[in-house]
Amino acid sequence: MAANEIQDRESRPKSKNVGALRHILRFVYPYWKTALAALAALIAASAATLLLGQALRLVIDEGFESGAGSRLDAIFLGLLGVVVMLGLATFARYFLVMWLGERVVADMRREMFSRIVGLSPAYFEINRTGEILSRITTDTTLIQSTVGASASMALRNLLILIGGAVMLFVTSPKLTGLMLLVVPAVIIPIIVFGRKVRRLSRITQDKVADIGGMADETISGIRTVQAYVHEDIDRTTFGGKVEAAFGAAIQQIRARAWLTLAVILLVFGAIDAALWVGAKDVVAGAMTGGELAAFVFYAMITAGSVGALSEVYGDVQRAAGAAERIVELLNTDSDVKTPENPEPMPRPARGAVSFRNVMFRYPARPGTRALDNFSMDVAPGERVAVVGPSGAGKTTVFQLILRFYDPESGHITIDGVEIDHADPKDLRGRIGLVSQDPVIFAEDAWTNIRYGRPDASDEEVRAAAEAAAAAEFLDQMPEGFDTQLGERGVTLSGGQRQRIAIARAVLRNPALLLLDEATSALDAESERMVQQALEKLMHGRTTLVIAHRLATVQKADRIIVVDRGRVVATGTHEELMAQGELYARLARLQFNTGLREVDGLSAAQ
Repeated sequence: MAANEIQDRESRPKSKNVGALRHILRFVYPYWKTALAALAALIAASAATLLLGQALRLVIDEGFESGAGSRLDAIFLGLLGVVVMLGLATFARYFLVMWLGERVVADMRREMFSRIVGLSPAYFEINRTGEILSRITTDTTLIQSTVGASASMALRNLLILIGGAVMLFVTSPKLTGLMLLVVPAVIIPIIVFGRKVRRLSRITQDKVADIGGMADETISGIRTVQAYVHEDIDRTTFGGKVEAAFGAAIQQIRARAWLTLAVILLVFGAIDAALWVGAKDVVAGAMTGGELAAFVFYAMITAGSVGALSEVYGDVQRAAGAAERIVELLNTDSDVKTPENPEPMPRPARGAVSFRNVMFRYPARPGTRALDNFSMDVAPGERVAVVGPSGAGKTTVFQLILRFYDPESGHITIDGVEIDHADPKDLRGRIGLVSQDPVIFAEDAWTNIRYGRPDASDEEVRAAAEAAAAAEFLDQMPEGFDTQLGERGVTLSGGQRQRIAIARAVLRNPALLLLDEATSALDAESERMVQQALEKLMHGRTTLVIAHRLATVQKADRIIVVDRGRVVATGTHEELMAQGELYARLARLQFNTGLREVDGLSAAQ
């Protein structure tokens, strides 16, 4: 694990109590009627449980008397009524609290996902995907268990504990006082072991997140893993993480087991002592057998409640750790904020772009300037190629235009509007992006292409696919456009994925096109067809192209050469070649094949 990740986890605030769970109450509040109904059922079930003790006393003290047959019938009939009440109340309690738990977690997961997709890419630079997914799955499952089963058990046992204690005192103050002497001895181990369980719970959750993170990375890069014969190394590393999670879980289980043992020994030891004294009182005639039986019953259910509460407390502490992680995510704000009163973007969109003295560093690389006093202007309808060595800042320009990040200083305007004054959705709605490594979702072709414009008709989607030279291979698939393309488009070739991405841009019909060498993954024939489609698409609209091919830069109205985050030259291909500086060197290295073709044509002429 990276050192910064370890430091990040160690610096997280530790939960001193279960107060973090109060943040979950806002998810419960919309269903307060259901919660009240569950509480009423829980009270009824607890009352029925306590009534069983009195029924037991009556059976022993009155039911066995001579000639008490009718009395015995009434007692057992009443007991049956209590049992029916207990069964119905328990059914209602279980159903309502479990429904509430599932409903709360469903709402929580929806809100977490909504928050995640609204965060800027900066957040994902410093947080692993596996850990984020762990919060949506593992942590919310812990909350579901707490809001549902654990909360219900805690309240039920708390009511029984209170009611049982009252009935114990009513039945025999002397024996109850004897049992109360052991209470401090029970509370101390609960506090000591409880803190240890809470700490170990958070460690366990973090180690499980490590497992999810590595699994996600490995599966995402499975071709690289296998190409470099890295399977055995990854198996060993993953096995180590699994064993680390197992070890942390065992430590947590051991602490909870010791807690349970201590509580059982102390509580039932006190009951044993109370029974010994009570038995002597029955023999001496100081109390009846029915009263002793009722006392034993109440002592048992009270002791059981204490034990259950100690166990549930461990679950609640684990949920408190999960709640901290969930609340931390829900309280995370995007670095890219929407203004309270966004400035409307002009209609119709023109696609004018302007950078003025822009300075920018990526959050993950604060010591390096990705853009340094960067300035450029792109006129509406202009076709501009951006070239430069690797790491020069070309892709960063695209990232800032899309407002995935905000610059440290300087100004960026689209159609004359400062982009940090506009609604990011309005801004991005007039931009089309085709990246060098297109993202394909595990859906059918209709859905993947319609990603560019969700309200598009099937006819418009097909037209876009035809324009991007994608319809031909899609029609040849087993189910045509309805064929599932697999996770990350695993069923498609690189060129096919690129054409799907281009079809999205065609469908969107944006005012500003950002092309990160959109044809780089295509074969010669496909490139020719797609290039023709792009020529039609680029006509009359602003286009910025990160270029690596001679054909692309030669067709540009203007070329901007970027190096170390700065614009170092601007002009046409011929003008920049004549200058003989960075561009000429890049052209000979990157456009070597094309230059030989041009030189060959010149010689032939």
